[in-house]
Amino acid sequence: MLNFLKQLRVDWPAASERISTEILRSRALAQLTSAHNGGTLTPGVLGSLCLKELVKEQGRAAGYDPNVDNCLVTEDLLSVLAELQEALWHWPKDSYRGLAGAPDADADSCLVIHVVSCEEEFQQQKLDLLWWKLDDKAPLIQKHLVCGPVKVAGTPGTLMTAPEYYEFRHAQVCKASALKYGGNLAQDPAWTEIFGVLSVATIKFEMLSTAPQSQLLLDPADSTISTKGTKSGTFVMYNCARLATLFESYKCSMEKGLYPTFPPVSSLDFSLLHDEGEWLLLFNGVLPFPDLMSQTAVLDHTAPGLHITVHTETMCKFLVQLSMDFSSYYNRVHILGEPRPHLFGHMFARLQLLRAIREVLHTGLAMLGLPPLSHI
Repeated sequence: MLNFLKQLRVDWPAASERISTEILRSRALAQLTSAHNGGTLTPGVLGSLCLKELVKEQGRAAGYDPNVDNCLVTEDLLSVLAELQEALWHWPKDSYRGLAGAPDADADSCLVIHVVSCEEEFQQQKLDLLWWKLDDKAPLIQKHLVCGPVKVAGTPGTLMTAPEYYEFRHAQVCKASALKYGGNLAQDPAWTEIFGVLSVATIKFEMLSTAPQSQLLLDPADSTISTKGTKSGTFVMYNCARLATLFESYKCSMEKGLYPTFPPVSSLDFSLLHDEGEWLLLFNGVLPFPDLMSQTAVLDHTAPGLHITVHTETMCKFLVQLSMDFSSYYNRVHILGEPRPHLFGHMFARLQLLRAIREVLHTGLAMLGLPPLSHI
């Protein structure tokens, strides 16, 4: 699973939880109730712990299921808890503020968000409380981001593991690229990284374009997911590469002496931008982006209650629409014109606008954990 997380560019610190498990096990054994009134325990089951008093504590009752009472403590449960504990302690110090911790960190300074399916949330609530019960350095603030069920379209009962789904989409990306660019690109080392990024973008946009709490229907037969459409991360990546190629072309021409160096932004005449497509990019892409970021990239963990919400679908749809607007404009307008001085003002004003579009795309992709492609 760690390998799959790396494929999706999801950071998860690798650390041995053996020592943590032993410590948690000893603490649990000291608090366990009698072994089912003298009965024999099932292999792997250590006993039961009452969590009711933790649920009733001030600040922890809101959002927890009132039926949370006893927790059956198993070796597997302690292993999961130890993995969380180790991941928290070994998280990179330069990671997102409020999500990193250390063994001696103040619990008040740390926030843990559990991304959990709706079917498993009840069990996750028990795990939260067990963490508080057994570890005095457990994070004071734990929130749940509850996700709806994930279904696979097709024959009822069709099952597909996460690594299998990745390989399936990866094969679609390779096939689509081979049809577009020709040749057996899958065997070309230069395309290996590109295919990896495109596959991850395909899957992330497909999944994150649906509101987390809603049901997600994956349709492996829909190959447009890997090439185009309203959930196509590949299309966004393709336009990032087009922008990178544009600015690289300008740089090469400048080094050859065909264009002057980029002038200060304050000297540019933006009144030259009167094309409808340019205003569309400005008013629908650049100007509303800061507000969009404040609404989608910031997690309001200070709100009361256990649950937290995110709006990844808003960012995904925004990036796809911006890519569509840019693609339409780029296909119609020639940005790098003839190297004549009287045309430079218009060219630089357009390039500065597209600089802003590039920054918006890169920032939005970074929020989704995706690197922009510099070429295809």
